[in-house]
Amino acid sequence: MPKVVIIGGGIAGLSLAAELAGQAEVVVLEREAHPGMHATGRSAALFVENYGNSAIRTLNRASRSGLQPYLKQRGVLFVASAEEQDALDGHLAESAGMVEISVQKALGHFPILNGARFSRAAYEEDASDIDVDALMGQHRRSLRASVGRIATRTEVIALSPSRNGWDVVTADRTYRADIVVNAAGAWADEVAQLAGITPLGLTPLRRSAAILPAPGGHDVSRWPMALSASETWYAKPEAGRLMVSPAEEDPVAPMDAWPDDMVLAEGLDRYAQAVTEPVTRVERSWAGLRTFAPDRTPVLGWGASGFFWCAGQGGYGVQTSPEMARLAAQAILHDSDLPAELDVARFLN
Repeated sequence: MPKVVIIGGGIAGLSLAAELAGQAEVVVLEREAHPGMHATGRSAALFVENYGNSAIRTLNRASRSGLQPYLKQRGVLFVASAEEQDALDGHLAESAGMVEISVQKALGHFPILNGARFSRAAYEEDASDIDVDALMGQHRRSLRASVGRIATRTEVIALSPSRNGWDVVTADRTYRADIVVNAAGAWADEVAQLAGITPLGLTPLRRSAAILPAPGGHDVSRWPMALSASETWYAKPEAGRLMVSPAEEDPVAPMDAWPDDMVLAEGLDRYAQAVTEPVTRVERSWAGLRTFAPDRTPVLGWGASGFFWCAGQGGYGVQTSPEMARLAAQAILHDSDLPAELDVARFLN
């Protein structure tokens, strides 16, 4: 069996490790104290099949069956002011599962909306919460059942090709691998540079969120995720509270991200104008990084002999992970062709 070292223990790396389990000797190297600490653990965790560009939607459709045990119906509601008509029309044109509804019906789904502010609304019933903790837990169990390993607090400090593959150097030891998978998320370009491989121009974009108490004593558990048609804010029920985000995409360096106070405040103000209940308290806030390739489409494929990219999932990493992992595993184990729109070759030609 080939020896595979996967750099990065987020959803990309861990789902691929589980897919390879039993067919390769797999070690996942994660620099943080536990897998999924950054983008994976800070995502909105919503599956919307008709969301993203055409390549993302194809991945979404193929991933649904693998995610089904971890999905719970939530629904997603878009609301549009007079200035957001074109944005709402775009969502309706792109989504087979979305239907336009009256503003009055939108208020039935999300009762605190400021109905006077919006002229139109659209609803997609099939959108679902993803139990990311359970999904990641199953991947860890699958990997360990096949004698695979996850090494946490293990940062790769050097990568060099050897006669039979790669030497992956950490502070404590050197791992010898037939194949190295670069699933390092926001740090993927840095990992490539360690290997002497040209980076792809991946851009980490910060997105902030805050947890607010349930507004006005409402039971929010059955509310959908609500967002403006131009995606300048969103609100999603989270354990009896509301998670509200400015939905910003600010380029930053790879880091353990934190929210910009002004950006968060401006986003909360946009949300507050959209609802009838005031924002009285922020219980906690955080930020995560959504890392995109220049064409905002994920990247798979061979960057060099034995060096495989699995990066650039942006904000779609969890909901596309089953199909991304399947495609990557087939390419690694059987040299299968990758879809052209995902293949890293599009940047290398």
